[in-house]
Amino acid sequence: MSDILVGAIGLIALYLFSGLRVLREYERGVYFLLGRLRPTKGPGLIFLPPVLARMQKVSLRVMAIDVPPQDVITRDNISIKVNAVLYMRVKTPDKAVVGVENYLYATSQLAQTTLRSVLGETEMDELLANRDKINAILRQTIDTRTEDWGIEVSAVEVKDVDLPPEMKRAMARQAEAERERRAKVINAEGELQAAEKLAQAAHIIGKEPAAIQLRYLQTVNEIASENNSTTIFPIPIDLFRGFMERLAPEQAGDSGGRALPERTAGERLPAVPSKGKAKV
Repeated sequence: MSDILVGAIGLIALYLFSGLRVLREYERGVYFLLGRLRPTKGPGLIFLPPVLARMQKVSLRVMAIDVPPQDVITRDNISIKVNAVLYMRVKTPDKAVVGVENYLYATSQLAQTTLRSVLGETEMDELLANRDKINAILRQTIDTRTEDWGIEVSAVEVKDVDLPPEMKRAMARQAEAERERRAKVINAEGELQAAEKLAQAAHIIGKEPAAIQLRYLQTVNEIASENNSTTIFPIPIDLFRGFMERLAPEQAGDSGGRALPERTAGERLPAVPSKGKAKV
């Protein structure tokens, strides 16, 4: 009799011990007793009646789901390939287990379809320029759909946009043309500013005649400071005007004394004797 009692106590102890479970701080247990949902258990040490109950562990940590590359045609009919990453966590464990069969697979499929539908309504330039806006729209759309599943989507980030090679070449040509346009505009603005400064300098020098001489001496000083073997001194032509005016009457008088006689029509010049035989 005592052996039977000891065996019964041992079976009861084994039954109770086999029903003990330990849940970590970030885990919750969705508890079913005879097929009916019971309050969520955890964390810590819990008791789960063997055979009569079943429990499914759910992690409350943030999980990253990689959205595979999707072929998308944008609103301006450009074919691109886009992939993204989705950050989510289980907010209500019982809804995540009861509301959907596999919440990870369902969320991944929803992210793929949402990515294709949202980017299909977006132009390529907007996708490349307003990445944060596209991410916010994706997060809000997916989070609204997964709210009934007890899933909270914290962020959706578009990782990479793969463009066709011909589109990359076209964008490179466009960027090069834009840089050339900016360079020409900057060069023209520099020429305009330089012309304005030169005009102001010429206006100031015109008021003070001595300023041009000082500028000339400064230029000569700059040339001499470069250790050149040859220095060019530009001399104004006005310095020679007096000599030229004095030489002009003298040249006119000399040419007047040796003026040749005028010839009438049909008159020939006198023949000039020459040595040797004439050649015909």
